[in-house]
Amino acid sequence: MRISGWGQSGEAREVGFTFNGQALRGRDGEPLAAALLANGIHLVGRSFKYHRPRGILTAGSEEPNALVTLGEGAQQEPNVRATTLPLFEGLSARSQNCWPSVGFDVMALNDLAAPFLGAGFYYKTFMWPAEFWERFYEPLIRRAAGLGALSGAPDDTAYEKAFGFCDLLVVGAG
Repeated sequence: MRISGWGQSGEAREVGFTFNGQALRGRDGEPLAAALLANGIHLVGRSFKYHRPRGILTAGSEEPNALVTLGEGAQQEPNVRATTLPLFEGLSARSQNCWPSVGFDVMALNDLAAPFLGAGFYYKTFMWPAEFWERFYEPLIRRAAGLGALSGAPDDTAYEKAFGFCDLLVVGAG
């Protein structure tokens, strides 16, 4: 919902973008979060540990909930704050930390176990057998409780600049 005559984007031109595969319209240059709210979309992601529903909470760079993934394939960029991302024609964003969709997330079942899963519970619970930690427990926990992920595909795009330098290089052993 928009209020006529209010807001900073004024009479900016309309652009098309997609969110979770749904074609939407917004104003050029306004934050993605504002465009989502104007289109009636309030649920944008899931919480880190229990996969509880998350919406847009703030209007600036401190936003903890509205993290989205931009693009596809090698150009995929995870963990972008929807409150600081200016909208442009053709932008493609999607929710993260949810499967199969943000509206119905299978991992939301974790919320039922919340009373039994205190902070750091896995460091005490999954100690035995020791060889299972690296091979089974840790990868499973990381997959379930992660945020956005890179695609893993090589990026063949040619860039104008390469930052192939370091500020400090330490060579040698102890």
